[in-house]
Amino acid sequence: MDSVLRAAAVYFFLLLIFRVAGKRTLAEVTTFDAVLLLIFSEAIQQALIDGDQSMTNAFLIVVTLLGLDIAISLLTMRSSKMDKALNDVPLVIVQHGRPLEDRMRKARVTPDDVLERGRELWGIRAMEQVEYAIVERTGAISILPRRLDWAGTPERRSAPAS
Repeated sequence: MDSVLRAAAVYFFLLLIFRVAGKRTLAEVTTFDAVLLLIFSEAIQQALIDGDQSMTNAFLIVVTLLGLDIAISLLTMRSSKMDKALNDVPLVIVQHGRPLEDRMRKARVTPDDVLERGRELWGIRAMEQVEYAIVERTGAISILPRRLDWAGTPERRSAPAS
């Protein structure tokens, strides 16, 4: 019976904590968020198995880590310098159909990764059909396809900020 009560206490605690923390879709979960969830699970696992002291300690650990995460997210919202330092900036890796090799290496992205994303989003079959490919702050690749004018010639768009 003790295990059932512990599990219920942990469930309601986590429900409350994540309601207070705010909503976030899975598409927006960063690598650090995933690591934080793993740390939470380890702390909570100990609370489910060990004595009362362990449960209090686990709750304190989760509240502390979540509080720090919220504080840092508020700080990055107020300071663009802090935001850039902690969250990076989008990086253009393909421009006018040409892969930017040094930037692709920095982002650890291959031309095949870009083409795969282009096929998923726009049905793109060749790099020449990509006007811009951008590695977003989340690590996802955004594709801006080339537009064709009336003669079927690719139109150029102005460059996004990188």
